[in-house]
Amino acid sequence: MRPLRPLIAALIFGICAVTSRAEVVTGCGSSLAAPLYTRWAAEYHKSGGGKVIYQSTGSTDGIKQIAAHRVDFAGSDAPLTDEQLSKEGLRQFPVAIGGVVPVVNLPGIKAGQLMLTGEVLAQIFLGKILYWDDAAIARLNPDIKMPDTPIAVVRRLDGSGTTLIWTHYLSQVSPEWKRKVGEGTSVHWPLGIGGKGNEGVATFVGYLPGAIGYIAWDFTKQNRLTYTAMTNAAGVIVEPGLRTFSAAAANADWSGSLFRVLTNQPGKDAWPVMGATYVLLQATPDQPARNAETLKFFEWAFMHGEPTIEALDYIPLPAAVVTKIRTQWHDDKSDDVRKPIAGQ
Repeated sequence: MRPLRPLIAALIFGICAVTSRAEVVTGCGSSLAAPLYTRWAAEYHKSGGGKVIYQSTGSTDGIKQIAAHRVDFAGSDAPLTDEQLSKEGLRQFPVAIGGVVPVVNLPGIKAGQLMLTGEVLAQIFLGKILYWDDAAIARLNPDIKMPDTPIAVVRRLDGSGTTLIWTHYLSQVSPEWKRKVGEGTSVHWPLGIGGKGNEGVATFVGYLPGAIGYIAWDFTKQNRLTYTAMTNAAGVIVEPGLRTFSAAAANADWSGSLFRVLTNQPGKDAWPVMGATYVLLQATPDQPARNAETLKFFEWAFMHGEPTIEALDYIPLPAAVVTKIRTQWHDDKSDDVRKPIAGQ
């Protein structure tokens, strides 16, 4: 009987390994949403749920990894079209709304003190405005003596949903930007230093005097970077924060598609550069139980995760949108998982 012991041990090990794997949900992608998924994962596990591991790799990489079945879910701030979802064998739903902000490194200037318009930001990122004392910036800030420091543009190096949100906004407010550069998770930048992830952009801006970049709001706070005020679609000067993010989210029209970039929303209090962050799942997973484990995590998040959303300065989805998403989950059939979420 002794020879059977190694075989029995191997079988027991294999069963334990499968059980352990089943308890771990893996995800990657969106850096904008990374703090939220990481905090949710810790709280979910503490509440008795399984283990969730998420890596901030950028939205473009997240889409690649989920399409290749290397992770259980991907985070993306760039919503895919029906055609893209069908081609890649994926489905998606939004989970929260976040803000993107311009940040600068200008000694002596406090957070929110400098004001910029969308048009001026486009001119800076096009390389048309090269110094901080340019007349276009000085006119907007008559009470600040702007330095004659060269502007160092910092942008994302990797494919990024944050970049999509930023370039979508610039395309809305600047015909020249739309014509010459356009929008996307990756674009042909006229100039600038590339940083990987929000972390990379925040690091470059923090170390380069005269730098300007765009990053998610949570990284701005975490790194204590100097953000600028902006004019919104109503022509009102606003600063980033929970109040102006909430105003933008409240004015968004969710009656049609759930998949949209929420930039330049109407309302005098609305922050102009906003976007929803999305989860991508395999529409036809090799192991259906993996999707079930993943959806258990997000079911918990929709039921219990709102305080964390607000604590991290994201904005919860409207209750009606959450109802649409959860209804779709429960209506999905094994042979009909490609069906778009209600309202798409």
